[in-house]
Amino acid sequence: MQASEEVVDPTGELSVSFGYQCNTNHGSTFLFNPDFESSKGIVMENSNFRTKSGPFSCLSGAALGANATLANTNICNGVIGEKMLPGLDSPKSFKRLASSPSLSRLDLLSSSSQSSLTTMGGSLSTENDLVESGRNLWMPMSAPTQLESSSFLNGMDVQMAGGAAGEDRVQAVCSEENGWLFCGIYDGFNGRDAADFLAGTLYENIGFYLHLLEWHSKQHGNGPTKSSSSLSTEIDSCNKEKESHLLSNPIETVFSSEPFRQGIIDCLCRALAQAENDFMFMVEQEMEDRPDLVSVGSCVLAVLLHGDDLYILNLGDSRAVLATCNSCEDGLLKAIQLTETHTVDNDVEVLKVLANHPDDPLAIVGGRVKGKLKLTRAFGVGYLKKSKMNDALMGILRVWNLSSPPYVYTNPFTKSHRVSENDLFVVLASDGLFDFFSNDEVMVLVYSFIEDNPSGDPAKHLVEQLVLRAAENAGFSTEELMRIPVGRRRKYHDDVTVIVIMLGIKQRMSTASTSF
Repeated sequence: MQASEEVVDPTGELSVSFGYQCNTNHGSTFLFNPDFESSKGIVMENSNFRTKSGPFSCLSGAALGANATLANTNICNGVIGEKMLPGLDSPKSFKRLASSPSLSRLDLLSSSSQSSLTTMGGSLSTENDLVESGRNLWMPMSAPTQLESSSFLNGMDVQMAGGAAGEDRVQAVCSEENGWLFCGIYDGFNGRDAADFLAGTLYENIGFYLHLLEWHSKQHGNGPTKSSSSLSTEIDSCNKEKESHLLSNPIETVFSSEPFRQGIIDCLCRALAQAENDFMFMVEQEMEDRPDLVSVGSCVLAVLLHGDDLYILNLGDSRAVLATCNSCEDGLLKAIQLTETHTVDNDVEVLKVLANHPDDPLAIVGGRVKGKLKLTRAFGVGYLKKSKMNDALMGILRVWNLSSPPYVYTNPFTKSHRVSENDLFVVLASDGLFDFFSNDEVMVLVYSFIEDNPSGDPAKHLVEQLVLRAAENAGFSTEELMRIPVGRRRKYHDDVTVIVIMLGIKQRMSTASTSF
């Protein structure tokens, strides 16, 4: 295993820039050599891509801030910003974690478990369904945590990178030893508190529920073994009519009656619902002193890659775009969006909001939910979900006709995808990237760059291309644009965060991409 060395950005402007290259000493490789063409005219013969064993071969991440924001959050009395995030953030390179996941770190948030474990998506089962009553959800639980290899997120060598750019947060955690990768992009708005909270808790929540999943499955004799690591085929849960089904079912039912791979999707949904519940609890405790917290929110894009299975959860308008090619069809390089867009620009989302508020003619005003927010689903943003949080706001900030909340929902879209040898890479990004580029353009930019620069950094390249286009649109040179301070620069582009994951492929040259 080899983590990248620190990357120094020549412009000095990138807030986050990291990379990871898998150990190439194991797993066979062979030339990915169908003579495909892309739909944009890129010839794929003599490609610099190879297929290899393992879920991914390398990844890179980059982020550039445009919004002015506080350096650290004060949510949870400073616990997140002062005690959790400094130990997790590594914005210029990967670093080894002492353990993963570290459930004991969540003891600091134990007060939140006293609140009802409910969200807009339905009620959650508590740990009392699995162990004796009275235990705190945030405390380590003896049954699952003492079980040997109780979660595939555990590993002796776990690497993490991530940090903040404006109001965005990004995380990447991987264990080449156990064959998994977790990535999270949290696009905050109206402040960074919600994104910071997600960065400090969501990965831990996922690990907690995976512990319960594996423990319960093994107790019933139907859990996975190390020799059967495949966790999913195409499934689509917590989505549309099914979006509250898994969250409202008892956790035992999911484990005993559904395939284990579907339990992974349920774990992602439960982890997000738990984070939402705890964040809202914290906001209620602190909104008298900080009423601005009721308007703070975040989009969520979480991806878990394990073996050949890619799991995606999204809430808001960040995207995951898969680049693939299919020799059995038209032989073209294609961009496939793996996420939904939860904004008023999506007619399906608009119809859902209107249908849920038939007696409110002002549910959507001026192309925004209650005239305030383009997002129809988001983490946090409590004033559009609870009347008492809206009442904490004063003057024009308050929604005066919040007649039937919630107006913004927390039900995520989820999807799983079985990675094939034709799948080349996945681009994860906040909406700041897609303000300037379509899915197809992003795919072509990454593919062309890797072909020409097999040892280069595709995530950083995408950010650089965004800056170039934003400058051209504004009539500036890139140097002039980058001299505009954050805050004022938001007029020309949003915060942008990008992760590029190479799916089981590597550059042809043996020395290529040893680090970014």
